[in-house]
Amino acid sequence: MKSAIGAGVKTFLAVCLLGGAVAASGLPTRMLPAMSPKPAPAKAETPAKPTITPKAEIKPIAAAAPVEHAEPDHYAIKSALQIDGPLKHGDYVWNDEGVPQGPILITVDLTAQTLSVFRDGYEIGVAVILYGATDKPSPLGTFPITQKKKHHISNLYNAPMPYMLRLTNDGVAIHGSDVKWGSATHGCIGVPTEFAKLLFDQVKLGDRVIVTDGQMLQVGAKLPAA
Repeated sequence: MKSAIGAGVKTFLAVCLLGGAVAASGLPTRMLPAMSPKPAPAKAETPAKPTITPKAEIKPIAAAAPVEHAEPDHYAIKSALQIDGPLKHGDYVWNDEGVPQGPILITVDLTAQTLSVFRDGYEIGVAVILYGATDKPSPLGTFPITQKKKHHISNLYNAPMPYMLRLTNDGVAIHGSDVKWGSATHGCIGVPTEFAKLLFDQVKLGDRVIVTDGQMLQVGAKLPAA
């Protein structure tokens, strides 16, 4: 499984108002259900110009165990990406080869510091994230995407938020960031900019983002469809 949805992945999705991120000194692997305590976040800072980070080496999407057709009012998790080794700050993986079109679900786990993207129940992307500092924590809960904007500037912090996906009316969003250890956001969820572009092209308004702080999702789990 993977850290975002596999045997020990946690679901989390936090959003920020400016592009920043919180990182831990030794990111746990997606395979581990238990995570070490999050370190005290560093002072929020305006992200440097985003840089393209290398993708982690991955295997093809694991074949899902036979799953009964989910009821119309449920979203079934069918498979998780197989990832070799731990992901570091700035790392992400993306593999949607052979995955059918279908509803998108995004999960964010602040404890695991990862974001996962599911299409039709199959995990197609995973990224290490930045999240809110202690004085500006990322909110927990389920949020519909209410706005998409490729080139966005925070009106509160005058900071770039490329490929912005808005989650709350007070500015929390998922967006491209320079994801590096020791940084923190003002509540947003920062992901590598190249990953943010891939995500931006997949989602539509109304798609759900579930942000948690340590909740694990496993293959075969069924979530409410709305």
